[in-house]
Amino acid sequence: MGEGKGSTLVHLLVIVLSLVAFGFAIAAERQRSVGRIEKNDRTNETYCVYNSDVATGYGVGGFLFLLSGESLLMGITKCMCFGRPLAPGGNRAWSIIYFVSSWTTFLVAEACLIAGATKNAYHTKYRGMIYAQNFSCEALRKGVFISGAVFVVVTMILNVYYYMYFTKATTTQAAHKANHSSSTVGMAGYA
Repeated sequence: MGEGKGSTLVHLLVIVLSLVAFGFAIAAERQRSVGRIEKNDRTNETYCVYNSDVATGYGVGGFLFLLSGESLLMGITKCMCFGRPLAPGGNRAWSIIYFVSSWTTFLVAEACLIAGATKNAYHTKYRGMIYAQNFSCEALRKGVFISGAVFVVVTMILNVYYYMYFTKATTTQAAHKANHSSSTVGMAGYA
C-alpha cells in the first residue's frame, strides 16, 4: 500500500458494488411495469393488466448493492467520526467535502431506487364499470430509475475520492507523530 493511497481492495469493492447497483438501476428502468386496460365483455368491467414486476426486484437489488458499498466504505473509514483523527490541512478539508457530498448523493440515489421500486410495485386495481373516457393505468414515470443510476455513479466517484483523501489525511497524521516523537528538545533546568 503506497503512502496515502489506500487499499486497492477497498477501492475495487466500492467500485464493483456501485457498478452492480448501476446495472440493476438500468435494468429496472428497462423492465418497468406497464399496464394496459382490459375489458371484461361479460360483466362490462374495466381493469388494468400489468406485465411482469421484475423492475421492483431490480430496484431493490440496486438499493441493497449501493447500501453494501456505502456500508463497507463507512465501516472501513469508521464514518470519519471514530478512529484516528485526521491531520489538519487540505487533505482533511477535501475528505470532509467528499464525505458530505457522498452522503448527499447516496441518500438521493437510495431514495430514487426505493421510491421507484415502491411505485413500480403499485398497480391500479380499479374494478367495476368505469364510464370515464380518460381511464388510465398507474405506472412509474420514465426516468426515476435512471436518475437513481446517475446518482449511483456520482456516489461511486465521490466515495473513491473520499477514501483517497481520507487515507492521505490519516497517513499524514501518522507521519507527523513519528517525526514529533523522534525529535527532542533539550531543556536546561532553572536554578
